[in-house]
Amino acid sequence: MGGRGLIAGRTAHAPPLHKFEPLRRTALNRLFAVVYASAIIALLYRHAQTLIYSATSLLSFSLSLSLLISDLVLAFMWTGAQAFRVFPIRRKEFPENLRKIIKEEDFPGLDVFICTADPYKEPPMNVVNTALSLMAYDYPTEKISVYVSDDGGSAFTLFAFMEAAKFASHWLPFCREHNMMERSPEVYFASTYHSWSPEIEKIKMMYEIMKVKVKHIVDKGEISDEYIVDNEYREVFRKWTDGFTRMDHPAVVQVILDKSKDKDISGNFLPNLIYVSRQKSKTSPHHFKAGALNVLLRVSAVMTNAPLILTQDCDMYSNDPQTPLRVLCYLSDPALQSKLAYIQFPQRFHGLNQTDIYASEYKRLFQINPMGFNGLMGPNYVGSGCFFCRRAFFGGPSTLVPPKIPELSPDHVVDKPINSQKILSLAHNVAGCDYENQTEHWGSKNGFRYGSLVEDFYTGYRLQSEGWKSLFCHPERAAFLGDVPITLLDLLSQCKRWCIGLLEVTFSKYNTLIFGSRSMGIMMGLAYSHYAFWPIWGIPITLYSFLPQLALLNKVSIFPKVSEPWCFLYVFLFLGAYGQDFLDFVLAGGTVRRWWNAQRMWMIRGLSCFLLSSVEYLLKSLGISTHSFSLTSKVLDDEQSKRYDQSIFEFGVPSPLFVPLTMAAIINLFSFAWGLIEFWDNGSNKEGLALQMVLAGFIVLNCLPIYGAIALRSDKGKMPTQITVISTFLSVALYIFAYLILKQ
Repeated sequence: MGGRGLIAGRTAHAPPLHKFEPLRRTALNRLFAVVYASAIIALLYRHAQTLIYSATSLLSFSLSLSLLISDLVLAFMWTGAQAFRVFPIRRKEFPENLRKIIKEEDFPGLDVFICTADPYKEPPMNVVNTALSLMAYDYPTEKISVYVSDDGGSAFTLFAFMEAAKFASHWLPFCREHNMMERSPEVYFASTYHSWSPEIEKIKMMYEIMKVKVKHIVDKGEISDEYIVDNEYREVFRKWTDGFTRMDHPAVVQVILDKSKDKDISGNFLPNLIYVSRQKSKTSPHHFKAGALNVLLRVSAVMTNAPLILTQDCDMYSNDPQTPLRVLCYLSDPALQSKLAYIQFPQRFHGLNQTDIYASEYKRLFQINPMGFNGLMGPNYVGSGCFFCRRAFFGGPSTLVPPKIPELSPDHVVDKPINSQKILSLAHNVAGCDYENQTEHWGSKNGFRYGSLVEDFYTGYRLQSEGWKSLFCHPERAAFLGDVPITLLDLLSQCKRWCIGLLEVTFSKYNTLIFGSRSMGIMMGLAYSHYAFWPIWGIPITLYSFLPQLALLNKVSIFPKVSEPWCFLYVFLFLGAYGQDFLDFVLAGGTVRRWWNAQRMWMIRGLSCFLLSSVEYLLKSLGISTHSFSLTSKVLDDEQSKRYDQSIFEFGVPSPLFVPLTMAAIINLFSFAWGLIEFWDNGSNKEGLALQMVLAGFIVLNCLPIYGAIALRSDKGKMPTQITVISTFLSVALYIFAYLILKQ
């Protein structure tokens, strides 16, 4: 903490602030890993034998090699996953003991970073609700500063926060008085847990008026003069001239609330609230979200320079006002302070349908695997719900990499009001393109790291490579709750963006397997590689979705007969992997239906975003194509929401992501149907084709929503006819090609 903020003052008899315990199934996981690894070695031995002794033709050699490559990828990914099972631990905090050890005036300052970029995809009222919920923390308000990064440079977002500042003067005292947990106004007023009273009705009316006003200016596309009653703000809005565009505009840093002078209706000071829109220029790189976060890091250093930083997505509102106190339970521990870079909370979501048809909660990614990371050097950074020590952005624990100007140093003490001309001038300067263009360390040795679309994963990885550690804090009540995509296309597009970013890390000089293992140890290297190599899941998923089925249609056996001992090896490997995954999922609080949907979405991602992200990255590497950052829409369509609540898949829009998925559904359906006919007619090679038949049937079962979207639905969310026609044509072409090859 750089010596600032916390004073532990602990005695031998001080009550505990946190503890941890290993998961009970760790020993069983290790034992199973030995058995399963032996089975993998046996499988690879069989593949080697087949290639050397049985692959007598180019065709048989190609088939055997394809299966070997698929199984090598599966073996590699399984090996990476074992790093999470070596020593998983669960942590628990005791925030009720905190004030017995630390005085409230010794709490460190907290700078909150909220990023938004488009008022149409990320409605300003969603961002406002997130900010208000964080401003209402059970934490000294004079120590909280909220910075809102508007990367779209929208006057609508600034207007929304001007209105939110007025509402905050009523909302924050209301939260303190009623001591409620839901401090997002939208969530609180939508809940049925509070009783009606004139006071609640009054503040709800204030909120609704603000909401209508903001929605009106967004829908209208302009801010009428009638809404701007303050001359100071009228002057600010004059910056939005005809030449002001989202990709080319000057820096805007506007102090909306100043904790030194702005008070709520009860007479208490309000937290700082600062709007920031960094300078954009068509001639300067912007580095997507990482660039926006670095601007906030610099602007906040100039204005408040709190030692503690919370990064938050614009739709992830606070669900527990005591979350900062949980963080202090760890930061007050002298044994952890010196090397602790960040404390990560899991991303959890509200509005999931009952069965989570798109596996949007990513339970393994956000809840299960981080407990495995917890027993090593700590979890990866997932972009939201993460509390950083500011010092971590300026070199390793023992090697400070100072910024170019001393005002940005983590140890700098701000001694001027945030509204002073000198502070505002410097804030505008460090929010400009020229500042970063003239410095060499930002994005490489200082701040959030550039070089990948997944700036969160890459930043956490690089920080831990420098020697920093992290912690995973997973309280029973979710610290934050956010929105999820309710259409399949939004989810797959988001995942494709992640995959491209992961490939950028994989094929950089900071490769997780080589550089990561060397700097953090083999287990952390494997754990990070399990994520960084995520897109290569597409190789075995694609091959196993097409190759055995095409061979089945042509009566070519590629798996052992059911009467052969090798058959039991395949069955064990399949059931063992799925069984362990099921056990992890259910023990983490999941249901059987949600697990089934999660494994189905793993297959769907493998045939869509995993596959196409690899193609897109390859094209970009060859200079044929470029990719850009795309936002996931947070705007809800009523009809789409209704179908989502009914657990109906949403296709609707033609997309290349749906083509290989639909092809796999068609080919597996026909191969399974042909296999049934062959078995019914007592075909000559039933034993040799049995495993292929089972695999095709399993995939058909997973593809039931796709068949329904193609043939049984007439709503707007059905599979587009264009996709069905293209996929059918390509499936026929693929079958003909396979027939010509396999019948040779």
